[in-house]
Amino acid sequence: MLTHVGTRPDLTGEQAPDANAGRETGFMCSDTTVPVLVIEDEPPLARIVRDYLIGAGYDVTQTHNGSDGLRAARELDPDLVVLDLGLPGLDGVEVCREIRTFSDCYIIMLTARSDEIDKLLGLGVGADDYLTKPFSPRELLDRTQAALRRPRVSKLATDSRATAWHFQGLTIDTATREVVLHEAPVSLIRTEFDILATIAACPRRVYSRRHIIDAVWGAGWGGDEHIVDVHVAHLRRKLGADPLLSRYVDTVRGVGYRFVAEPVREPGR
Repeated sequence: MLTHVGTRPDLTGEQAPDANAGRETGFMCSDTTVPVLVIEDEPPLARIVRDYLIGAGYDVTQTHNGSDGLRAARELDPDLVVLDLGLPGLDGVEVCREIRTFSDCYIIMLTARSDEIDKLLGLGVGADDYLTKPFSPRELLDRTQAALRRPRVSKLATDSRATAWHFQGLTIDTATREVVLHEAPVSLIRTEFDILATIAACPRRVYSRRHIIDAVWGAGWGGDEHIVDVHVAHLRRKLGADPLLSRYVDTVRGVGYRFVAEPVREPGR
């Protein structure tokens, strides 16, 4: 079942932000232009998540199982998906992987236990962030807002003369958000691309985890900083290297990461 909502019912517990009332026309729609999809099978939690997001001005569509969630993701093309891991039938891991075949939207995955996060990170399912239940709805809202505030490209991309950066065997185009490795396209999720663009903007400069988080997730993000390590490991694998050894991304022990490839002259120039 797919429910498109834009008004805020009453809450118990935490007070949700106020929302403008929508009109009842079968579907109830808000005036916002930022679509968010919530895929959660627990009605009380789904209701609270929905209320907070609507109260913040997002256009929320809610589904209660993986199959309906995938259909909604294809039809609505949301900017962000809040996805429960423990869905009946098609679970959150399968849903996340399938969404990644056609969308680079932000995905925040909800899990029942903190130890599930380590497993999910290791599997590389493609989520951008994780929250363990129970969590504060305010924290989810903060994570959502931080994700949607993230710059889509590095600041250098504002220079129209240098939207494509060329390195030995690697091209990063910040305008089209495309990466080419040895003439073959590399499929990166948004978070992986943003990390790569951040550190490649200044080769040889060392970036701490906190610096990367501030640049990619936003200064208000309060999750586990080690999520950077996992995304970097997946990024290295996609760049054709062992996650601990890379010709492009180097680990500076106890500090963070740096992009080690030197720029080369653009082909044809």
